[in-house]
Amino acid sequence: MGVAQISTLFLEKDNTNNFKRFKHIGFINTRSGSHKITDSAAGATAFACGEKTYNNSVGMNMDSVAIDNLIEVCSAMKYTTGLVSTSSITHATPASFFAHTKHRKFEFDIAKQLLKSDIDFFAGGGNDFFKIMRSDMKLYDWTIDTSSYQDWKSLVFDSNKKYGYLLAGQGLPTMEAGRGDFLPEASLAALNYLGNRKSFLMIEGSQIDWGGHANDYDYVFTEMEDFNKTVGVVMDYAEKDGNTLVIVTADHETGGLSLNAAPYKDKDGNIRQDYDKVSTSFNTGGHTAELIPVFAYGPGSHHFQGFYENNEIYNKILDLMK
Repeated sequence: MGVAQISTLFLEKDNTNNFKRFKHIGFINTRSGSHKITDSAAGATAFACGEKTYNNSVGMNMDSVAIDNLIEVCSAMKYTTGLVSTSSITHATPASFFAHTKHRKFEFDIAKQLLKSDIDFFAGGGNDFFKIMRSDMKLYDWTIDTSSYQDWKSLVFDSNKKYGYLLAGQGLPTMEAGRGDFLPEASLAALNYLGNRKSFLMIEGSQIDWGGHANDYDYVFTEMEDFNKTVGVVMDYAEKDGNTLVIVTADHETGGLSLNAAPYKDKDGNIRQDYDKVSTSFNTGGHTAELIPVFAYGPGSHHFQGFYENNEIYNKILDLMK
């Protein structure tokens, strides 16, 4: 999710654009420890562990040594923790907040690490990677739900229990395929579970990236609409609570999305640009090296202004927690 993806909301959803609610904005350089262009694993590890590492690494440094992540640090500080994602919960970005592995593709191992982790609440896809560990789920005191549909608003939580929701074999359906309000409603459920306790929650609108890889603008935009709605839910919670810090950013931009003046032919057959109509294009099926915006709201939000490296997000969060 780069500037262009966010700009789509200003073009088509300006009146309900929750990004306009942020006053403190910065930019991060996302290059990884091994490449000028990061992948999601290295990008998320920078956020979660505070170090730049090689592409495909999950929670490990450049020497493939495991380094503490925010879930582990927060838990040691008696914080309650949670993850919500529209991908598999074992996918590169969420995995970097609880797992340590040399390669992001080791998702069965990542699933085992999740069950042993200090996470208290998670919701997403990835049931395929847990099927062989049904007995382990009970062993580690997890209450696991694999229902395809959740009436999130009716859920009542016991703060002494750990909850996991595995609602698809791997990634959840796209918005175009009918995912519905999973992301905003599961995020609010997570906030309700975390309650008034000291807490850390990571929410990922994963499939904005997938739409970029597919060079599919409708895919990108419907996922952006969903993420925008989720940002609204979280901001409403934070504004009411008064003591919640919200940080919205991305590990990289995908697809090289561009918003252009639509071309047309004038009466003489010359190609012109219509500045009242926007056309979209992509220039890659992969990631780009664009600087990525950081939006922050709440206590300490001014610390996230300016230009800095992506791994500094970790240090800024940790300093504020301390």
